[in-house]
Amino acid sequence: MTAGKPSRRPRLLAASAAGAMALAGTVVTALPAAAAPPGCDHRTNDTVTKLLRCVDADGVTEHLKALQQIADANGGTRASGTPGFDASADYVQQRLEAAGYTVTRQSFDFPFFQLTSDSFGITAPTARQLTSGTDYATMSYSGSGTVTEAPVVPVDVVLPPPADPAAITSGCETSDFAGFPAGAVALVQRGTCSFAVKVANAQAAGAVAAVVFNSGQTDVAGEDRTVLLQGTLGEPGATIPAVGTTFALGQELSAPGTRVSLSVDALSEVRQTANVLAELPGRTAEVVQVGAHLDSVPEGPGINDNGSGSAAVLEVAEALEKAQLERTVRFSWWGAEESGLLGSTHYVESLTPEEVGRITAYLNFDMVASPNYARFIYDGDGSTFPAPEGYVTDRSAAIETLFEEFYDSQGLTYEDTAFDGRSDYQAFSGAGVPSGGLFTGAEDVKTPEQAARYGGTAGEAFDPCYHQACDDIGNVDSEVLDQNVDAIGYATLTLAAAGQ
Repeated sequence: MTAGKPSRRPRLLAASAAGAMALAGTVVTALPAAAAPPGCDHRTNDTVTKLLRCVDADGVTEHLKALQQIADANGGTRASGTPGFDASADYVQQRLEAAGYTVTRQSFDFPFFQLTSDSFGITAPTARQLTSGTDYATMSYSGSGTVTEAPVVPVDVVLPPPADPAAITSGCETSDFAGFPAGAVALVQRGTCSFAVKVANAQAAGAVAAVVFNSGQTDVAGEDRTVLLQGTLGEPGATIPAVGTTFALGQELSAPGTRVSLSVDALSEVRQTANVLAELPGRTAEVVQVGAHLDSVPEGPGINDNGSGSAAVLEVAEALEKAQLERTVRFSWWGAEESGLLGSTHYVESLTPEEVGRITAYLNFDMVASPNYARFIYDGDGSTFPAPEGYVTDRSAAIETLFEEFYDSQGLTYEDTAFDGRSDYQAFSGAGVPSGGLFTGAEDVKTPEQAARYGGTAGEAFDPCYHQACDDIGNVDSEVLDQNVDAIGYATLTLAAAGQ
């Protein structure tokens, strides 16, 4: 899942069948847990009871172990644009083809970035080494390079900061760099233009690096702009190192006589990746689309984020292959989600309006087995969180209700999570496709109330290994994984079997 997960507020929900019945025409009844019976590979799982007997955590874990082995063989990562991702896509395709599907690979170019190492230190007037992730953060798509004891030159900075950050135009115009000494480090302040514009202007003026510090306001639409600035340049192109810092460090660096040493070693270039797609043909032209992103971040194997969602969707696809349902089911594994939801966006933008209109629902599964989990359902009825215009509709509300009904039937508690476009449903919701899905939490911290409700540890992240090397095969909870693969199977089959 992309960085910056939605904030959550707990909400205990009661079952409300009306919305899902209007959408799907059926309601699940409680199903006892049991091992998959013999013959699952050969029978037609065209009812909820049959399907849920044939999908379980053991089957999903088989896929997760394969993804872990792929990461282990490819530098510990399955990031788009790396051999680890290509091997992951090959694995999904091979499993689908063995089950009888015809598979499509939709290739596309995307901006690839991988930071290998960085360092940053003040050398004058008082030498001290700075800490990555605390004092500074290398910007995505930074250039590489090493700077040794270079002078820092402030460029049109405003100190103390104005109340309105829109009043800061530091580095936004080439004229800001008039007289800038080549070979110096440009110090620019967050303001009205993009970081990419500031860095490009600094580079053109002969700067050997650019340092962008936060603008200094404590409350800009609820945002603290004094904290560490973690930014992106949006795409490859910069040839000089670019880092973001806190406002306090920016103030310190603006003092006359300041010198720094800075080094960034990174890959920033355009690469190719792909989406993997397979269809279960239905009796009508209407489509239920089910998706999960297949890529990890470069820092780790991504077994929870998002091997868990990818493997659960693959488990359901294999179990449904012989079913003939009213609606076509289109299974999707997205590339380059971690680079900005690029695969799903590319896919939706490649569709005609008529093709988009045939998609009656999109179900998204991004991190469904977090080790310190909660059971989150995207807030498709807008009852707890604000959502972008057009996201919340009667049909998105019905999808939410469908998942609520399933959890209720199993005696499981759950709560809303923000439906704000921070995963692959964004492009679908933005195109008017009713969407929904499940999530078990990322870097946000579990509250004592949530620990009482779900178990686990209050005061720790839902996924303590989020976007780290430790997001490996040991970073999943098999109990919630088993519950969620059933929920995924139930929602998919219910929506696809609906004749209305």
